[in-house]
Amino acid sequence: MKKKKEKNQVLNILSYIVIILIAVIAAQHLNVVISGSMEPAFYRGDIVAIEKTSMFGLQEFNPETDVHTGDIVVYNAKWYPDPVIHRVISESTDTSGQKYFVIKGDNNNAPDPLVVLPSQITAKVLTIGNKPVVIPLIGYITIMIRGL
Repeated sequence: MKKKKEKNQVLNILSYIVIILIAVIAAQHLNVVISGSMEPAFYRGDIVAIEKTSMFGLQEFNPETDVHTGDIVVYNAKWYPDPVIHRVISESTDTSGQKYFVIKGDNNNAPDPLVVLPSQITAKVLTIGNKPVVIPLIGYITIMIRGL
């Protein structure tokens, strides 16, 4: 009886560890939308599911080869302090062979002010049937806490 109780305790602890790991991984694959620049694809306060370039040292996708026109990406802009979530509207290569992207918010009139290098891209928004995976409005909690 005592061994069975100990075994159950070990299984319970392992279950909690697995649940915590899943929660940590899931949380790392969600991004809060802080502006309306991508409306109507998603709105301020929504949360989008993302695929990171790498997590815990494991590469999930390569921006050099896995980002294409039409993809929605998260990148570190040189012109804005927070990560930006916008759509790739074109991709090209300069004369030295360096690939770059022109990126724009769906709700913006003009592309972002600077081209984006693959090294600036940190994540890609997950899509199902070309529609982003979105959890509506839940991100407002984070927006209020951060004062955005």
